[in-house]
This record gives sequence, C-alpha cells and structure tokens, in this order.
Amino acid sequence: MQSIPSDVQACIDACLRCHQSCLGGAARHCLEAGGPHVEPGHFRLMLACAEICRAAAATMLAGVPQHAAVCGACAEICDACAESCAALDGMEDCVAACRACADSCRRMAA
Repeated sequence: MQSIPSDVQACIDACLRCHQSCLGGAARHCLEAGGPHVEPGHFRLMLACAEICRAAAATMLAGVPQHAAVCGACAEICDACAESCAALDGMEDCVAACRACADSCRRMAA
C-alpha cells in the first residue's frame, strides 16, 4: 500500500476532526441550546461543513487529483461555519476545528 504524504495526512486528520466537531456540535450542543443555535442558516451550515469535511477527507484518502477542488470548497465552507459559530456561545471548539481545517484545506487546494 502506498503511504500518504504527511501534509495530506495532516489535512485528512483536520477534516475528520472538523467533521466530528460540526456534526457533534450540531447534534449535542446546538439542538440542546436552542435559540440562535438552531437558526436554520447556522444549523444547515454546520451540517454542510461536517459533510464537506468528510468528503474532502475521502477524496484525499482515495488519492484522486480532484481532491484539490473539494478541499477548496471545504475551506470556503469551513470559513463560513467558523464565522457563524464564533457569533454564538459555547462554540469555541467548533470555531477552532473549522479554522484549522480551512487553513489545511487551503494548502491542499493550492
């Protein structure tokens, strides 16, 4: 089996952490907190972020050259999710995971 370059593995790891943070945060924190945490635009963005992060990790694991395009989209969505989460209380972990993933995915997309 061909090994995965360390920079690609680091991005996969960041994407999977962000996937976990966004999906878990939406299901465990936002739904329970209610109010602005479940505003449709914010909640949909968290779900979309979780899904694009999972997809970006999958394309890198598969080793397809199109992973750069997926990573570019992932960075954009992660930036938007981080901004949305930063406006709410208790979302610090999600903000950090989104920002780290966006930075890593931007490097993969370049």
